[in-house]
Amino acid sequence: MYKKLKELRIKKGYTTEDMAKKIGISKPFYSQIENQKRRLSYDNAVKIAAIFNKKPDYIFYEDFNEKN
Repeated sequence: MYKKLKELRIKKGYTTEDMAKKIGISKPFYSQIENQKRRLSYDNAVKIAAIFNKKPDYIFYEDFNEKN
């Protein structure tokens, strides 16, 4: 699971459905991304980071590094 992503989403009060709509993907697709069951494309990483005014590395790098 992308821990920082989930923390940021909850802190902002967004649901997984809210995030999916903001990015332009389905709710199940977003949930699979957040739970690392589906690969995150660079484009979606940038879109997600923009929602929180962060860089993609801030949100995803730590979890990516732990996984590899």
